Amino acid sequence: MAELVHVLRDAAPEEIAALLRRDGACIVDDAMAPGLLEGLKAEIMPYVEATSMGMDDFTGRQTSRTGALVARSATCRELVMDPRITGACDAFLKAYCDTYQLHLTQLIRIFPGQGEQVLHRDRLAWGGFLPRELEPQLNTIWAVTDFTRANGATRVVPGSNQWDPERRAEDREIAYAEMRAGSVLVYSGSVIHSGGRNSSDTDRMGLNITYCLGWLRQEENQYLSCPPEIAQEFSPQLRALLGYAMGSYALGYFTPPLPPGEGPEITPPDWLFGEAAADWGSDLYASVSQRADKGAL
Repeated sequence: MAELVHVLRDAAPEEIAALLRRDGACIVDDAMAPGLLEGLKAEIMPYVEATSMGMDDFTGRQTSRTGALVARSATCRELVMDPRITGACDAFLKAYCDTYQLHLTQLIRIFPGQGEQVLHRDRLAWGGFLPRELEPQLNTIWAVTDFTRANGATRVVPGSNQWDPERRAEDREIAYAEMRAGSVLVYSGSVIHSGGRNSSDTDRMGLNITYCLGWLRQEENQYLSCPPEIAQEFSPQLRALLGYAMGSYALGYFTPPLPPGEGPEITPPDWLFGEAAADWGSDLYASVSQRADKGAL
C-alpha cells in the first residue's frame, strides 16, 4: 500500500512545497501549537453540532460540512495565517499568480456509517479549463480528531498530481492520511484524494482550509461568509487573504455606490477599512511591467 511522507512540525515551507510538487501531498505531524486544538473546538463545535448532513453522495449523506469559520473562530483565523502554510503557498502558488487568496474554510465531520467518497481532484472546481501544468491551489486538512483508516482518514494517491487525467488509481496506490489530532495534511489541487469510509463508532473531524490563485473564483464566497463589518476587525494581512485586496494591477477594484463627489470612482478594497492607497497597485503594476518587458504577457 502507498504511504504519505510525514515531516516534523518545524518543516520549512520550501520542503512542504517540494513534496507537493513531487507527491502532491504530505503530513506535518503535531503542527498545532499547544492549546489551539482545544480553543478551536470550543469556538466551532456549537456551529458544527447545528449543521445538517449532506444532501448528496459526493458531500456525504452521513457527513456534515460547517463553513464561514474565519468569521466564527479566532483560532481558525490563526491557522489560516500559519506561516508554514502561507510560506508553502508562496513557494508553491506564486509561480502562477501575483497574489493568492483563501478558497475555503470548512469543518468536515464524517459520522460512523459514511462510505468512501469518490476519488477526485479539487482543481475540477473550475471544470477542465485550466492548463495541466498550472497548479491552482494548495489545500490543508487539520486533524481535529485522530485520523485512522477505520474512522475515515482522507484517502490520497501520492504522485497522481503528475498523472494523465484519464488514469485511474488502483487500490495498492491509495494511501491513508492517518495522523494524530493537531497534525495537518497538506495537498495540492491536482492530487487524487477523497474522504474515507468511517467503519468505526466515532466521528472523524477535519478542518479544511484551502488557498487558490488570486485570479480564480473562490469556492467559499468570502465576501458573504465574512462581510466587511466583520472583516474590519481583522489584520490587513488576513483581510487581503480573504480577498479584500487587489489580485493584480487591475483585478479587484470597485466603485463605492455613494452620492456624487462623496467617494472615489475607482479604488482598491482596502478603502473600505480606511486604508488610503494613493499608490495602490504600484507593486503589482511593477510586477506586471517586468513580465511584459520579458515578453511573458
